[in-house]
Amino acid sequence: MRSISVFRRWQEVERLRAERNAVANKMKGKLEPSVRQAFVEEGKNLKEALVALEEDLVQLTDRLQQEAQSIPNITHPDVPIGGEESSIVRKMVGCQPEFSFAVRDHLQIGKDLDLFDFDAASEVSGSKFYYLKNEAVLLEMGLINWALSEVTKKGFTPLITPEIVRSSVVEKCGFQPRGQNTQVYSIEGSDQCLIGTAEIPVGGIHMDSILPDSALPLKYVAFSHCFRTEAGAAGAATRGLYRVHQFSKVEMFIFCQPEDSNMYHEELIQIEEDLFTSLGLHFKTLDMATGDLGAPAYRKFDVEAWMPGLGRFGEISSASNCTDYQSRRLGIRFRPSLSDASPANSKKGKGSAAPTQFVHTLNATACAVPRMIVCLLENFQQEDGSVVIPEPLRPFMGGLQVLSPKF
Repeated sequence: MRSISVFRRWQEVERLRAERNAVANKMKGKLEPSVRQAFVEEGKNLKEALVALEEDLVQLTDRLQQEAQSIPNITHPDVPIGGEESSIVRKMVGCQPEFSFAVRDHLQIGKDLDLFDFDAASEVSGSKFYYLKNEAVLLEMGLINWALSEVTKKGFTPLITPEIVRSSVVEKCGFQPRGQNTQVYSIEGSDQCLIGTAEIPVGGIHMDSILPDSALPLKYVAFSHCFRTEAGAAGAATRGLYRVHQFSKVEMFIFCQPEDSNMYHEELIQIEEDLFTSLGLHFKTLDMATGDLGAPAYRKFDVEAWMPGLGRFGEISSASNCTDYQSRRLGIRFRPSLSDASPANSKKGKGSAAPTQFVHTLNATACAVPRMIVCLLENFQQEDGSVVIPEPLRPFMGGLQVLSPKF
């Protein structure tokens, strides 16, 4: 019904604009003073009425836009229907590590190895912030460089993105920058936000563009810091590094032709699984149910790794196919080539250019650093209090093999 109201108001605005233009045309040339004055008064009245209607139209359009943004993407026919508990396990890799000693969580390990300082960060910044110290700094840098290196080998172009974006770009990517339960930090007095994921600035890199089909797929792997309000997050399962307001992340993103997006979705989840397998983690991959899909996602695969200190699996990454949900809002299209165009159709340029189509977009987490640190500390802890560094990370940490207690 609101869309009908917007259309009717638009019709009224167009009618008044036409009347105003007609009055302006009538005032051209020589006129009797009384006639001209009548036209002036009529034009003034039309202008005032038009200003009021245009303001009303803007407000109606904004409200309609807000409602339209709440409509999610359609879902893949194979997506399980229901809440998170209805999600289906696609793959299980490895097995739970066995310990002959009392298992410690990452908070206790970090305290014993002097890796974190949550108390000082709480005083400086507030709750759910942290300082990384000593070898934890090397571990973060190592994880970032390892993930970038491995994914770049797969043909992805590395990026470091802006970490402040316009609110309109956040909205076009399918996120809500305003509202009571938003996860986005907005900058007061501006139209800008802090990013919650590099998906947003990477998604906007080709905004309002027409790409040649020869350029597709475009594959990016982006490093950024991420900022999330984590509204409503509480409880023991969110303590420590598991759920924080600021963290580092390496994100993969693909722009592709529509018929290829399912294939690239499988490619992204395979890259994630290969990365986590190489570190020796025990994890499962889930085909997430409809109730757990964000608005942009057509289909989403999550990876949950075993976290001994928590005694459960915890999400460490996801891979989403967003089809054309984001590209329609961002205005990202491609022009297919007409390799089969006949000479008759190409005469005088007619039919020589194919109509544009919207690209499909996909995103996937290569490495969300804090949760990877949780996994590594808890899974590779030793009885003497040390933590063994998985071999793939050692070259990116100056050859460091073990994190040892400081006596």
